[in-house]
Amino acid sequence: MALSEKLYTLRKKSGLSQEQLAEELNVSRQAISKWESGNSIPESDKLVAISNYFNVSLDYLLKDDEPSGVASPTDEESDSRETNHTRWILGIVACIGGVICLIVWGLLSILSPTASNRISESSTISIDGNGALLIACIAAIVVGATLLLKGSKRK
Repeated sequence: MALSEKLYTLRKKSGLSQEQLAEELNVSRQAISKWESGNSIPESDKLVAISNYFNVSLDYLLKDDEPSGVASPTDEESDSRETNHTRWILGIVACIGGVICLIVWGLLSILSPTASNRISESSTISIDGNGALLIACIAAIVVGATLLLKGSKRK
């Protein structure tokens, strides 16, 4: 697919008219028309602006050898952002849940030792109830932190 076709496709997918895109890029509507028809090519600063605006690489815009069956970079980047966002939210929830659980466990142990003993006696896990609760809280924090770190490395 040529640059002209890619520009047209990106503009249409974004629901923009030539006039609206021209305003965004600080060019005339006629310039957009010439670029999309293949009668002219944008200058390098305009190519960078197009790349940034549509969140695609310059390679994608300039290389003609893109296979037609491959998903567009905008779809891939969108999926990646969505996955990172989901991972980030799950990490935050797990960390906060683990911390809250630790705080509640600590307050319960201090303020009501009998309740702590009841948890210990009612546990079906071989570790006493307090140990199992502590391990679950720490595991939640570790899992949350791992999800957060994986999400931040990919950005």
